[in-house]
Amino acid sequence: MPAQSEDPTTALNHLTSRRSLLKAGAAGAAVAPVLAACGGGDSGSGGSGDGEPQTGGRLKVGVAGGGASDTLDAHDPTDNVDIARNHALYAALMRFDNDGTIEPYLAESLEPNEDGTEWTLVLKEGLTFHDGTPVTTEAVVYSLKRILDPDNPMRGAGDMPGVDPEKLEVVSDLEMTIPVDEPLVTLPEALAEYYNCVVPVDYDPANPIGAGPFKFSEFKVGEYSVFERHEGFHIEGLPYVDELEIVNFPEDDARVNALNSGNVQVISQVPHVQVAIMEGDPNVNILESETGMWLPFTMNVEEAPFDDVRVRQAFRLIVDRQEMIDQALAGYGQVGNDMYARMDPSYPEDLPQRDQDIAEAKRLLAEAGHEDGLEVELVTSDISAGVVAAAEVFQEQAREAGVTVTLRRVNPSDYWNPEEGFPYAFGQDFWSARNYITQTAQGSVVGAPYNETMWGEHEEWLEHLEEARQTADEDARHELIRKAQEIEHEEGGYIVWGFVNLLDAYHVSVHGLEPAVSGHPLGSYAFHTMWLEQ
Repeated sequence: MPAQSEDPTTALNHLTSRRSLLKAGAAGAAVAPVLAACGGGDSGSGGSGDGEPQTGGRLKVGVAGGGASDTLDAHDPTDNVDIARNHALYAALMRFDNDGTIEPYLAESLEPNEDGTEWTLVLKEGLTFHDGTPVTTEAVVYSLKRILDPDNPMRGAGDMPGVDPEKLEVVSDLEMTIPVDEPLVTLPEALAEYYNCVVPVDYDPANPIGAGPFKFSEFKVGEYSVFERHEGFHIEGLPYVDELEIVNFPEDDARVNALNSGNVQVISQVPHVQVAIMEGDPNVNILESETGMWLPFTMNVEEAPFDDVRVRQAFRLIVDRQEMIDQALAGYGQVGNDMYARMDPSYPEDLPQRDQDIAEAKRLLAEAGHEDGLEVELVTSDISAGVVAAAEVFQEQAREAGVTVTLRRVNPSDYWNPEEGFPYAFGQDFWSARNYITQTAQGSVVGAPYNETMWGEHEEWLEHLEEARQTADEDARHELIRKAQEIEHEEGGYIVWGFVNLLDAYHVSVHGLEPAVSGHPLGSYAFHTMWLEQ
């Protein structure tokens, strides 16, 4: 039975307060997020928040990515541009603050009962959707049922195991209960994810209505989207700008050129090699955020040669992590140790750092039957800054171990297309920061929407994970997570070589940007806090 020595209310309090600092993986030291603004204005401010905010104007933002698969669906965003639009249009019950703590957003409160099998949700008063209708618990029930629909589950369904949508109970317009089949101490985390947001009853993605800071105006798939200020947004005075335009930029150079030419005022994910040049422009500032974002190599444990754990272990030993950060990220990152969830208190920072060991990699490959060398294809794409560069670095490093890596570069809009063969035997991805349990729900357990390594059937690993999800006692939960992490660290399908320092850029006339540890650019796409100097 899971440990229950700490009552769920106390567990929630810990959950809400325990992440004020990132944990540095290799060194094991707690560090504050990097707060840096370099360039022509706001020097040393730790963001662009100086001065009295002004209202009005049209903010044009260039975001990395986008393509033919663009969507406005509140509960199914995938690409960076989808996620940016999601933050503009919608709002969730809870939210992650810039330092990673969880706080109420549309919710006034979210409290568990004594044994953690039922949560009581109370909404804030006076909330409205973009069409002026009130945000009620009926809309929350509708949204959760849409997310958890067994015939068409959305990406957040795995975050809420044990929540039966048919057992949700409305008490009043502002109060409801969420029963769970077993204690679920991570429910606040799940309800803070941007894709688990609240939409009105009979929601239509083709005519999207949400409760976010901006309402829908125009959308051209693969190109741009336009939004108007939501006058009824629940945070008084926000957003500051009247209009927001989000422009797709799959190509790095085009995104930078758009900022330099004034076609946009803000861009996400500055190419690391261009930072020095942009810092010399007095009209441009760079915002750097140390985050829990990671750009893993993904090895499908069901496909050869990665169905042999010795090959997976060898590939992890091929990587010179510091060299990869220096070359793929121009030094803007932190060394990883093949484990994600850097901001989770259970992060295994005392595990011995895995360093490059070509001799041991060769021995493992020979033991696995590849003593004469190994040829593999690595599928890569410009899905996030640094991904393709990391593939090129790995290609070079692998030669030392007798591994020939052929790169296949895929268009970003096609990268997650099942017709292209995803999950690839050997590929890459980008992930924002999550805690371990919620990350596994998205990418590691069987049935996860992005199980790119096809990991998750390891019986002992799964037992530790499921027990941890039900364990309110924080110390006991961390110990269970640690056991699961040790197994995945040795046998799983990820190569987590580093964590990314995000670099965004903006014109000096733009203010209100602040760093966030989430791994989502532009302070988790906080368009509502940005304002223009008139």
